[in-house]
Amino acid sequence: MGKFDGILICTDLDGTALKKDKTVSEENLRAIEYFKSEGGYFTFVTGRMPYYSHDAARMLVPNAPVGCVNGGGLYDFDSGKYIWTAPMPEGVQSLIRTIDENFPDVGIQVSTFDKTYFAKESKVMEWFRTVTRVPYAQRDYNDITEPIGKVLFGSDDEEELLAIERTLRSHPMADGFEFVRSAKQLFEILPYGITKGVSILRLAEHLGLDIKRTVAVGDYNNDIPMFRTAGVGVAVANACPAAKEAADYITVSNEEHAIANVIYDLESGKISL
Repeated sequence: MGKFDGILICTDLDGTALKKDKTVSEENLRAIEYFKSEGGYFTFVTGRMPYYSHDAARMLVPNAPVGCVNGGGLYDFDSGKYIWTAPMPEGVQSLIRTIDENFPDVGIQVSTFDKTYFAKESKVMEWFRTVTRVPYAQRDYNDITEPIGKVLFGSDDEEELLAIERTLRSHPMADGFEFVRSAKQLFEILPYGITKGVSILRLAEHLGLDIKRTVAVGDYNNDIPMFRTAGVGVAVANACPAAKEAADYITVSNEEHAIANVIYDLESGKISL
């Protein structure tokens, strides 16, 4: 019997497991290997699609499927296949068109489960590609016929993003979708009922684990449903105020080996399940 048998840790990537330079500290890596060697399951839950999460998977070496698309999919890197996906319902193009017509300077990105298309360019979309290393692929959103995983709007204007949120929530089809702020510059559309909390719940079911024996670690608004679903929610010290408010515990920042701290606090009993 290992110290961490039956425990699942799910971490966000950017701003949580990853440092500002998008690397993982040696302290975190050693702690993760120790956690897994003592029977624990470790993985990440991200807004990213699997095809631009390979670097993170190579660094963190999860021993369980990863949650992706902000809760809209579970992906097994070992087999190279999705275990489960939640495609966008019909009509999402109508919501995209409303934003496109009313906010001409906002960047638009549409992700299928196998590719990301940049439907409208902006400085934020250029920044996104720099951070994630997603190849540039342009396609009009009306011409995308594959199942869509999520839609992302990008702006560095806070008031504009708030206006986009108000516009989407007042759309006649709004009840069929979820809306989430995934970063300071990004706002997303997801299928109704899909959140990071769905990922951790489905992953626990897939692994045959008690949801009360799960730990979620994150830093932003889209991590809050994961905090509320998991047995324990942990916000990093650099988390946004709403995430800190929703968490059960607050640990050190992503620059101070947050994942290692969570693991050793589990071991000491400071974090209890």
